[in-house]
Amino acid sequence: MDTAPLTSTTARRMRVRSHLLTGSALTPGQVVERAVALQGQNLGAVLEAIALRARPGTTVADVREAFDRGELVRSWPMRGTLFATTPRDLATLLHVTGPRILRATSTRRAGLGIDDTTIARAWDVLGEALSRGPLPRARVMELWESCAIPTGGGVGYHLLMHLAVAGHVHWGAFDPAGTGQLLTLSPAVAPTDPEASLVEVVGRYVRARGPVTEADLAWWSKLPRRLLRHALAGVEGLVEVEVDGTRALLVVEDADPCADSAVRHAPTLPDPPASGVVLLPAFDEWVLGYADRSLVASPAMTRGLAPGGNGVFRPVVVVDGRIVGTWTRRPGRRDAAGGVDVDLVEEVPPRVRTEIERIARHAVTRRGPFSSPST
Repeated sequence: MDTAPLTSTTARRMRVRSHLLTGSALTPGQVVERAVALQGQNLGAVLEAIALRARPGTTVADVREAFDRGELVRSWPMRGTLFATTPRDLATLLHVTGPRILRATSTRRAGLGIDDTTIARAWDVLGEALSRGPLPRARVMELWESCAIPTGGGVGYHLLMHLAVAGHVHWGAFDPAGTGQLLTLSPAVAPTDPEASLVEVVGRYVRARGPVTEADLAWWSKLPRRLLRHALAGVEGLVEVEVDGTRALLVVEDADPCADSAVRHAPTLPDPPASGVVLLPAFDEWVLGYADRSLVASPAMTRGLAPGGNGVFRPVVVVDGRIVGTWTRRPGRRDAAGGVDVDLVEEVPPRVRTEIERIARHAVTRRGPFSSPST
């Protein structure tokens, strides 16, 4: 099958546009719905990631309000990792991934002494309590302990994850007392057409991150490739491209819907302009939405994303789609440097370094990542 060739520079710029890294006209809820789910193990980071991609002026407080209204939730829809998503997509994802996650984590539960009786007892206690209203995590642990259900050594965490993956609970509104999100009951709503819902989810994953490879989608979703290929075949506007010899996929609005192939060749693709400087929060989908990060990060930069291999991914500096360094806030500092330390791994021109420093000066006062329209 013929494919449209793309240079790595064009592919990176297309990803910037797909990710909405320079903003959009969308609300926080629409941003997350478009992306299906965004990495959420670091709560503060995912709030910033959503705000950055939303319409101008959107703040972290606006994103929190979307959670408070129930438009957004946080749970474990894939591979035992917390994501921010919508209630509808959470139900769709767990319908497909839930049984796999529970099987994959069974050995760990057994090692912690969590058996079916313990899970059932924990759910009875928690479900009855949540029927009277959401609860903070600390109160959930106290409740279980008071009922002789131990929570130490990771047991409490795995009980919460199990009950969430089973579709009973999720993290929702924020506690006015400032203790973080509250655990709340999940509506028992399964997708009416699971196959069509999965096609929709897969299509939005590609649209919000393309160009992507099939391997990227499989890594992100942890679903079998056979199932994903079947879903991809139903995605409208899907086109095949080749990025420096690697086959990848895009969703484009003007692809021919009458083409014979399920993966359609688009003879003319847009060539986005240079995208400027963006400071992204930790654990951003720009990094963690892909199995292979070599398109946006050199080997040296890849090693710098999570030093020590401990799985803690740093906030990154992106220039025209290429990760050139990392950045961190200095708590309590609002000095001339913006209270931000920037560690550049890649060489950049002096004018770009100046732009990075300018963006960094605004990053703290804005209480979130910042971007420039161009370099």
